[in-house]
Amino acid sequence: MKLQSLLLISLASAAMAAPSWWEQWTIKKHESAITVDDDQRLVQTAEDKAPFWTSEKERFSMLRNNIHYMDVTDTQDLGTNRVSALGKNTLPTSAVHQDKVARYIDLLSTANMEVALTEFTKFHTRYYKSETGHQSAQWLYKQISDLIEETEEDSDVSIRKFEHSWRQFSIIARFEGRNESLTNEPVIVGAHQDSVNMWLPQLRSPGADDDGSGTVTILEVFRALVSTGFRPHRPVEFHWYSAEEAGLLGSQDVAKSYEKKGVEVLAMMQNDMTGYVGPKTVESYGIVVDYVDEELTDLLKIYAEVYGDIPVHETKCGYACSDHASWAKAGYRSSFAIEAEFSETSPYIHTANDDISHINFDHMKQFSKLALGFAVELGYYKGEKF
Repeated sequence: MKLQSLLLISLASAAMAAPSWWEQWTIKKHESAITVDDDQRLVQTAEDKAPFWTSEKERFSMLRNNIHYMDVTDTQDLGTNRVSALGKNTLPTSAVHQDKVARYIDLLSTANMEVALTEFTKFHTRYYKSETGHQSAQWLYKQISDLIEETEEDSDVSIRKFEHSWRQFSIIARFEGRNESLTNEPVIVGAHQDSVNMWLPQLRSPGADDDGSGTVTILEVFRALVSTGFRPHRPVEFHWYSAEEAGLLGSQDVAKSYEKKGVEVLAMMQNDMTGYVGPKTVESYGIVVDYVDEELTDLLKIYAEVYGDIPVHETKCGYACSDHASWAKAGYRSSFAIEAEFSETSPYIHTANDDISHINFDHMKQFSKLALGFAVELGYYKGEKF
């Protein structure tokens, strides 16, 4: 009986790992094209390992084998400008703005999130070098712009495109703070907008969970804040990064820019995969505890307990597993919340099956509550210890 069960599990795993027949046909059809357009990139897979050069085929093999990496071809100096910094800014140690958060929390809507994610996953792929990846970024930029233009409330908020050397741009929306002395100390709430199919970039990649869920999770928080005239003490920024799936390229570009400009980011929270709850999984926040800032992560757990309705489970995801790693490398405080313990996250990511049918929007709302608490609490934080 045990042998039979193991055999079934093995067959199921093989079925999940292998591409479908039509994906195999497409892979064979495009194989020569991939060889021709095979650029070499310098990647790093661990802090204690030297970077090495890879081909695109090798990087897709790493993706299929769940080997996380940072593409450091153009960012080998990331973090060097902050080596001599005197230390990180202080953080609060408790949640003290429940009354302010309550003003926004009832505005969070799963219906809004479902509409947005349904549209966002209609793009064939959001691969960062593809035309549809560029189109999806344009669509997202318009949604954010429309929210800003349509509000009748008094928020000092702006949006800009952060252009890269590839087609898909990153997006930064910023609420200005009322305290001029804190202008250079923003809070960042982030997610990545791109998707990828691990077998071939030309294949269908709806990316509903990875990371359409995180993208829409923070979009809904942004909508709630902008529609009610959010005026924090310090700037609060919402970032939607390009090219996370290609070695954190977009967030590294942004972090490098901030580092060079001397921006003293107070805290960064990444939202990557917030929508899946497994059939045998106890719904929870997965709070990542490796390669993150310990103090900020402790604070994130407090916010989850205060503003969420589900338990907190600590988890680890390894080196360079999402965009928070770019900010950590640049010397900033960063944190990461994910849908479950890492071993219980969605098995459908990086495939054509990562679609909206596997998304739990009530679960996504829990992460909107957490991101909202993070943005409001730290947005109103003046630097005092409490």
